[in-house]
Amino acid sequence: MSAVTAAVRAGRTEEALGLLTGLADAERRALLPELKEIRKELRAAPWGSGSREMLPALHAAGTACHTGAAAAASWLSSSDLRWRQAAPELLLRALEGRESAWLGDVAHRLAQRPTSARVPYALMSGLVRRSGCAVPVTDAYVIAWIQHVSGHGRRGSLVDRLRAEPDLVRLVAGFFGLMDLSEVRWMLGEDTGSWQYALAELTRQGFLDRATVVDACVARLLRGGGPTDHRVFLPLLVRLGLTRAEERARIADWTALARDGASPVAGHAQAVLSALALDGELTHRRLAEASEGVLFRGEKKLVRAQLVLLGKVLSRRPDATAELLPAVALAFGHEDAQVQERALKLVERHAKRLDAALKSELAPATEQLTPGLRARAAGALGLAVAAPMAYEEVLPPAPEPVRLAAVPETAVELAEEVGALLASDGDVAAFERALDGLVRHAHRDREALLTALGPVIERRWWDDTGVDPQGRAERYFGGSHLDLQGAENALDLLLASLRGRVAASRLHPGARRGSIGPTCVHHGLADAFDARIREVAWRLHADPPPLLLSTPTWSTGLLEPADLVARLDTYRRLGARVGAADFAQALLRVRRGDRAAAAAAAERASALGTDEGERLARWLRAEPPAAPVAGRETRGARILVGYGEVPEMKEEFPVEFRALGASVTAYGTSRYCSHWNPGTRQHWLALLPERRELVAVRMVRDLSDAAVNDVRGGAVALPLLAESGGEAGECVHLCLAYGLAARHPEDRLAAVDALLVLAARGQLDPARLGADLGQLVRRGAVKPVRLAESARQAAATGANATIWGMLRHTLPVLFADLATAAPVGSVGPVSAARGLGDLVAVAAECAERSGARGELPHLSRTADRRGSSRLVAEARRLRDALSARTAV
Repeated sequence: MSAVTAAVRAGRTEEALGLLTGLADAERRALLPELKEIRKELRAAPWGSGSREMLPALHAAGTACHTGAAAAASWLSSSDLRWRQAAPELLLRALEGRESAWLGDVAHRLAQRPTSARVPYALMSGLVRRSGCAVPVTDAYVIAWIQHVSGHGRRGSLVDRLRAEPDLVRLVAGFFGLMDLSEVRWMLGEDTGSWQYALAELTRQGFLDRATVVDACVARLLRGGGPTDHRVFLPLLVRLGLTRAEERARIADWTALARDGASPVAGHAQAVLSALALDGELTHRRLAEASEGVLFRGEKKLVRAQLVLLGKVLSRRPDATAELLPAVALAFGHEDAQVQERALKLVERHAKRLDAALKSELAPATEQLTPGLRARAAGALGLAVAAPMAYEEVLPPAPEPVRLAAVPETAVELAEEVGALLASDGDVAAFERALDGLVRHAHRDREALLTALGPVIERRWWDDTGVDPQGRAERYFGGSHLDLQGAENALDLLLASLRGRVAASRLHPGARRGSIGPTCVHHGLADAFDARIREVAWRLHADPPPLLLSTPTWSTGLLEPADLVARLDTYRRLGARVGAADFAQALLRVRRGDRAAAAAAAERASALGTDEGERLARWLRAEPPAAPVAGRETRGARILVGYGEVPEMKEEFPVEFRALGASVTAYGTSRYCSHWNPGTRQHWLALLPERRELVAVRMVRDLSDAAVNDVRGGAVALPLLAESGGEAGECVHLCLAYGLAARHPEDRLAAVDALLVLAARGQLDPARLGADLGQLVRRGAVKPVRLAESARQAAATGANATIWGMLRHTLPVLFADLATAAPVGSVGPVSAARGLGDLVAVAAECAERSGARGELPHLSRTADRRGSSRLVAEARRLRDALSARTAV
């Protein structure tokens, strides 16, 4: 061991640097293998060990020993040395005596590192000063500079510190070019100590070129970016206080920002263009170009402001009519009917100045107006009113179930599918196919299957080959109360069983205690799913069945009776033992809705002469019982549902399956629930593919959490619930109601998909759903603004009559509440839930498009209120649509 490495191991940085002073490059390079060996040791050492104390000495010594610029920069910025690196002044000492060009090369290489490397600014700037090279304007260098200048404890104001910076102009240019401001956003405030204030002040004092700074600000806003960008550069632009000449020179930029910029930026650009237009410094063509983009924006505030501006210009400059009215007509296509009406009023006011050719040019735009406004536009422009076309509801085709493909022929192909399923968690069809494949191949050739699965098993967290043969898997999967959370857990258990990582005694049906103590509402579904998987895992040890009886025929989990009879015949011929959980699951999946097919299969099942054949025959011949009576339970803002017993599911079934037929209360006997994995829900639906109400009743509380508590992912199973079989009753519709008002857009989209599937299958009850939604809005569980968004998305697919059929039962409940809140004719804000105007707007549009007619209770009382709030305006629009009157 050399003296240098001994000093490094002792953590004596000064001594190590002293020993390296005066050594030739070759002597320094000769020390590198020993230093790298120390570094390798430290990488493997526990984090809290005392050996970490030698890191600063190692960092400094290695820096001094590297003679190549690239290698030195890599050593200086390495991540494993970063947390206890040497101080910058020591690193600069380690590099003393190097040539200026070499130091400049290292400085620029360090500046090219990502910001996550956290190279100290003092080190980079020290290298720049010693080398005399140009300051590197990279993200890492500029961010480090900003953090250095903004650091706590620095003397003087930020303006003073920046004024003293010798490379101010280059570094400020780098500041404007930063790709990401997230590292420094906390330093960029809006007070007199902020960077915006400092840069504006330095520009005023002449330390920065004004035109350059203004151009950089505008260019950065044009580039777009996250919210931090406009929160930094827009206030700076405002502080610069542009003159009218500077604003006029950038009209094209303001136009682009008004059309495409972030909302605050677009608002500022719109204000600048408005001032120019009202002062006559903006041509009509330029104003029309800006308006074309603004009127297509979704922010109603910007759209309304643009229409006000166009109205003022049209009133002052009659000669602008021919150029500006076509721009106004673009607002006819806006989704907000109030915006459409504002635009139409402008056209009506100035239409007398239009010639026949221009009126004809505006005719296509009027087709985008609501029906009532379309008639007004036709009158103003002297156009013939087209006869309304007969409405035809357009619903997306209902998805068809997919028949499961045959099990892979070879064990290698099956192993590939299992590996892919473990990586993605797959769907019901992929899981059931893999499950059946494992059973069939284990029965056929267990050793070949294990060989093929070897690479898959070796990557699993529980496989401790040669270390703890039965440790992790035994502790995790061997517990008697473990709930298998989805396909991945279930497959891991089966693979661990095949590999011999879980003892057969732990998996024996008698070792499974089931749920003990207070249980949650999901325990029946979870216990049935777990019992089947554990039975398969147990039999894989020594008695793999030839196939699974319960493998579904279809992706929904449904099993054709003929397929089940054929599988029982295979068991009879081979003398195989039928698994109790496997057979129970097969009975719950077998199709009984087709009574003719069920009766024919029952005859063939009886002819088998086995106990299971007779049991299947009795099951197929029995009429599926009516849904048990549901009872509603109200708790706080929520409406939940309970169900009565299903006696047929409590007889002749294993104990783990009997809870599926037990009565269900809204919360079960315990509010605590460990079934948190949303991916498990699809497998629960496949347990009872013809009895989805029994699954939905156990999911209502989860769906209510998506709306009331803003839980994400609660509605992921709704489309599968809609595609499942059986009655779509009270529980399914209540689940759907909560999903339509979920907090997160992806959950609402899933609910919209489910609504459209039910409607396409003729299973949606709009009256039931609408009434539920009305009550939930009243209680505060459903926010109207979220429901309006979901309803708008569904209507956009062409389901206008369906959505109107739903909302016509929701709105009367809410209008009735309004009727008792304030007298008719009252002035002032309408006391209504936020977003109710949006909901009425969707209803009005659906009524107009579908040609709905009739009375809606309590609507007139709301429409007769004085004022122009959105709720009142849309209520009037809805009343006009239902009475087939045109708006006046």
